[in-house]
Amino acid sequence: MVTNLPAEARAKFAKYMDAKTPEEKLKALEEFLSYVPKHKGTENLVRWARKRMAELREEIEERKRKGGSGGTYSFFVEKEGAAQVVLVGYTKSGKSSILKSLTNANVEISEIPYTTKYPVVGMLPYEDIQFQLVEAPSIIPHGGGWNNKVIGLIKNSDGIIIVLDASKNLIEEFNNISMFLKDHGVYIERPRGYAVIERGYSGGIRIVSYGVLKCTENDVIKLLNSYRIYNAIVKIYGEVDIDDIERSLFESIIYKPTLVLVNKIDLMKSREELKELMNYIPKEIPVIGVSTVTKEGLNIIGSELFRILNIVRIYTKPPTGKPAEKPLVLKKGATVLDVAKAIHKDLFEKFSYARVWGSSVKFPGQRVGGDHVVEDGDIVEINIKK
Repeated sequence: MVTNLPAEARAKFAKYMDAKTPEEKLKALEEFLSYVPKHKGTENLVRWARKRMAELREEIEERKRKGGSGGTYSFFVEKEGAAQVVLVGYTKSGKSSILKSLTNANVEISEIPYTTKYPVVGMLPYEDIQFQLVEAPSIIPHGGGWNNKVIGLIKNSDGIIIVLDASKNLIEEFNNISMFLKDHGVYIERPRGYAVIERGYSGGIRIVSYGVLKCTENDVIKLLNSYRIYNAIVKIYGEVDIDDIERSLFESIIYKPTLVLVNKIDLMKSREELKELMNYIPKEIPVIGVSTVTKEGLNIIGSELFRILNIVRIYTKPPTGKPAEKPLVLKKGATVLDVAKAIHKDLFEKFSYARVWGSSVKFPGQRVGGDHVVEDGDIVEINIKK
């Protein structure tokens, strides 16, 4: 990764991060690149800078075509339900048919390529919760700004469904889509570790660890200060070293749990190619063959999403009442204090103890502290300080 960048390059990169308009960002990146030494250790950085410059030029041209100085519109869908999952794939892969078969969405299905111009939303029921499925407009080869909008939609989601067409070369299509995602900083395999840096205007450098930081906090502060970053929250996921911290300045890396659907499986003469794909794809990514004609495979999508999204359903109850019918949905590993915070900040701030019924305790109604980890289906009663 990038090491020993000259001070001039770091200063120009700081200028890029502070820039407000695409024109300012482009100029700052051009200046930054002129100060970056060209050798093997900076190849990825140079590639990133040139790619980002191309995106900025396209954004500037698109704004000119629209005849205004305002920003271009983006794809954004407000989250609902237990989790938001985006269906992504190439045109004619059958994303619309799958969405219509699984949800209540009003979907236009057509033989014309690229019929879906904007995100389409539907709700998939699973037991006592619902997943929000969002069909993204199809990926366009060399689609530039259009694909960037699709990526923005994906990055805002909780997970991805990659839809492949059974009539195509499955491994080739999967590789193309996964590489497209990776090129835009979206990983569908859980990385060893990565960092997310959220810049601020006060508070200094704060580190929030959800994993292991394999350097000192002072190392992180010193690195960020060298890029003229003095206020930021640094979130650590997995095992992260100082190179990962520096990489996160240049690359926006994010992991998304992923399910692969091989659509139109009813048209396959042999299932051998499906088996080859299953053996080829990393084991952590489930593959389901589906058909919207025969309905094969559609009934297990909800349970697979529930599993890969690593969520739990928690049923809250007041000290003198019955458990709620609708559960809170939290990430696996959540504690009783997380439950209290999700209900109301007063319960979190005044928390005293909780009683829990379910698989996470030894006996029904067991009294537990705030650090007790809850499990799917638990009933939790929060008690506050008098």
